[in-house]
Amino acid sequence: MPGPLAGVTVVTLEQAVSAPMCTRTLGDFGARVIKVENPEGGDFARHYDDVVGGLGAHFVWANRGKESLALDLKSPAGMRVLHQLLATADVLVSNLTPGTTAKLGLAPADLEIRHPHLIAVEIDGYGPGGPLSHKRAYDLLIQAESGACSVTGTPGAPAKPGPPVADVTSGLYAALSVLALLYSGRRAPVQVSLFDTMTELMGYPLTYTRHSGVEQQPLGMSSPAVAPYGAYRTADAQTVVLGTTNDREWDRLARELIDRPDLADDPRFRTNAGRTAHRAVLEEAIGDWCARHTLADVQHRADTVGIGNARYNTAKDVLAHPQLTARDRWREIDTPSGPVPALLPPPVIAGFDPPMGAVPALGEHTDTILGELGYGAGEIADLRERGAVR
Repeated sequence: MPGPLAGVTVVTLEQAVSAPMCTRTLGDFGARVIKVENPEGGDFARHYDDVVGGLGAHFVWANRGKESLALDLKSPAGMRVLHQLLATADVLVSNLTPGTTAKLGLAPADLEIRHPHLIAVEIDGYGPGGPLSHKRAYDLLIQAESGACSVTGTPGAPAKPGPPVADVTSGLYAALSVLALLYSGRRAPVQVSLFDTMTELMGYPLTYTRHSGVEQQPLGMSSPAVAPYGAYRTADAQTVVLGTTNDREWDRLARELIDRPDLADDPRFRTNAGRTAHRAVLEEAIGDWCARHTLADVQHRADTVGIGNARYNTAKDVLAHPQLTARDRWREIDTPSGPVPALLPPPVIAGFDPPMGAVPALGEHTDTILGELGYGAGEIADLRERGAVR
């Protein structure tokens, strides 16, 4: 079965994570993705580190299945090539620094005139028209500005969520917007800001604080919304995470898991509001019980009585996770430094195998793409001589 986006061509002017995750997602559904890179170094995420045979881990993760065209957009000849490419494309995605697309003549208003067939997606930090619109924006900066760090960590020790949540989620919202427009047949500019994305993800704490006046405090591996819900050490020095989401589950946990019917009958704990108000008592009782049992015992008993549970894992644990192995979630992809394992994309579509293409070397597909645009060998050599391509 061909990919749902087979026949769709995406051109991208991208760096780091947000736009690359948008375009990788489109590529995972079968779109052709042409990554236009600066000949002098390319996407700077290529060099964040060198742990994947000389390539950055961020880059390998976010750029499989793309073609790399090394093009100098400061060169008139390079810009001519880009516009020829856009004339054949369906989507343009960018996440350049504020004002860059306007300087290049690639702002939404420019593209609506010159390439009205394009879906032009621009991902930025804060969105146009506000006092912060001019600022550079990285994942940590947006997490701090949006309040996400204030609800992560522990009281007095705020933290950034480990994964780049602002970048990845903004990329997914951008990809979702492209899919909606392709489905509708409409062509309209799309603007996604990391700040808007993160304030959307902050929906629960923002709603709670607006209507209660209370700033919820971060609780580490727990939740201010429900109790009991957290991490507990076990007798074999492991960590189990137990969670309840309603009164019936709490009753089962108290009576059938930790054998504390007195807690189940205590009027302080009959509702979630009461349990969150007195969570310290519950944390101590559950923690004491878990400390007397092994992880395997806790999880077996919790599964038996229908209480949600998980093991606290590190990255090394997840690399060997039996759930991924049993479901055959790993594939091998090519990179300029050799094959490496990569996880399949999350959506599983019956009859469709995601392409899982190679991670490109800088400029690897330049000659091929130029040839498709009608350039002969002599013309390509001339462009290279002038530094317009690599």
